[in-house]
Amino acid sequence: MTYFPYEDGVLHVEEAALPALAAAVGTPFFCYSSGALESAYRNFAGALEGLDAIVCYALKANSNLAVVRTLARLGAGADVVSEGELRQALAAGVIPERIVFAGVGKTPGEMAVALDAGILQFNVESLPELEALNRIALDRSLQAPVALRVNPDVDALTHEKIATGKAENKFGIDMAQAGALFARAAELPGICFEGLAVHIGSQLTELPPFRAAFRRVAGLFGELRAAGHGLCRLDLGGGLGISYRTRTPPDLQGYAAVVREATAGLDTRLVFEPGRVLVGDAGLLVTRVLYVKDGTDRRFVIVDAAMNDLIRPTLYDAWHDIIPVAEPSADAETRPVDLVGPICETSDTFARGRPLPPVAAGDLLAICSTGAYGAVMSSAYNARPPAPEVLVRGARHAVVRPRLDYAALLGRDRLPDWLEAPTADASRGAA
Repeated sequence: MTYFPYEDGVLHVEEAALPALAAAVGTPFFCYSSGALESAYRNFAGALEGLDAIVCYALKANSNLAVVRTLARLGAGADVVSEGELRQALAAGVIPERIVFAGVGKTPGEMAVALDAGILQFNVESLPELEALNRIALDRSLQAPVALRVNPDVDALTHEKIATGKAENKFGIDMAQAGALFARAAELPGICFEGLAVHIGSQLTELPPFRAAFRRVAGLFGELRAAGHGLCRLDLGGGLGISYRTRTPPDLQGYAAVVREATAGLDTRLVFEPGRVLVGDAGLLVTRVLYVKDGTDRRFVIVDAAMNDLIRPTLYDAWHDIIPVAEPSADAETRPVDLVGPICETSDTFARGRPLPPVAAGDLLAICSTGAYGAVMSSAYNARPPAPEVLVRGARHAVVRPRLDYAALLGRDRLPDWLEAPTADASRGAA
């Protein structure tokens, strides 16, 4: 089933026509399909049927409260990497016992908030972090539930900026050091080691890296249990990708088969932290054409969305399909264009040499697969209010994050007292 059909020549999100949404909320805007979110979660969880598993959605992909609550209502927990994300997860209705706190740089304040909330586990990534967590836990007369994140030195075969499982990456503990860290933890009364964790990167589209990482961490899990450590959880992280251009991820049943093979006989609860695979394909960024400009050897289509709204093409050279909201005819001729935004940087480009049917000023375009790492990475660069977010269910829609008005944008700043009144020199200069 498609949640983004053309009906009567117009692109819809479920039963909501995008031109009507654009008229209601203005452009650019992100639009998410409730049905696509729910279907992605059910497909992922369904592939793991029969396993003792918790699915903890990675909020870093899209932390809009409406998106998180949509998944939480289906049983999703949360993978968070900051106090802010923890608070978002709790506000969206995720129960604390299904929240995992990951990340290499947790502050003492963040640890305290998470301990007070009663989360499932901290994924600890260094000895100094472990010792800091021990102190915070003892201050509260608590024991912190911990999973040690190990680095299996596996090449995830993904973009270098989102690979996390190689020896040169900042994440996790070298597997050879795990035993020593567990021995140290035995001396820390505020720490209760309950598991191991691994996560080798994002946007993985091949199974061999998962297989290698899962086998290594499962082997270590068995060794530590045999040494007398009472481990009860194995966190296998996330990282499954979605289709961008020619890169297509494995099917979920294939991924689940790798999990079953690697963990056979361990008899332990498994934790998964999917992000992009649950939300990526559930969103569009809708933008309006401002101008079509013909250069010497290029045609530029200038739109009202920009890199402050969607930075992935600039940051990762990411490919996103771009389609007209008005359905083109089957025989429409295409011409390569550069789709660019209005920000004063050459890097403010969504696509170069992309074949598109004829478009004109005022036309709407949809940039696809922007439900993950779109709005959540946006900014107000060039003093541009970030694009609002809309959630659709059937024919209904709701603005789930409004566009900042300029008063709110300017209101974030404060002038120091010595700049509150114009100086005489400034007044003369203005004259």
